[in-house]
Amino acid sequence: MAKKNLYLGSMLESLLREDGTYADVKNQTIKSVLAYKLKEAMEEQNLSKARMAEHMATSRSQFDRLLDPENEGVTLHTLKRAAAAVGMRLELELRQA
Repeated sequence: MAKKNLYLGSMLESLLREDGTYADVKNQTIKSVLAYKLKEAMEEQNLSKARMAEHMATSRSQFDRLLDPENEGVTLHTLKRAAAAVGMRLELELRQA
């Protein structure tokens, strides 16, 4: 019978929690995934950044901030408008920690 590795997959999360960066890394990862999905949808629809900003009734520089994973100051309203501009919707949920 194969011995099960109890530590498989838990080392990185534990390390990030210990050094206090887990929440920041998780938030940046979520933002990166959202930006990636928006870029992917834009490519599928042949939408430029300028055209996307136009659909969202915002500036190109504001749209660039939305795609920047380092910028966590994006509002839910902006994310919803971006999703709608590519025919998607934003879904959020609250879960027990």
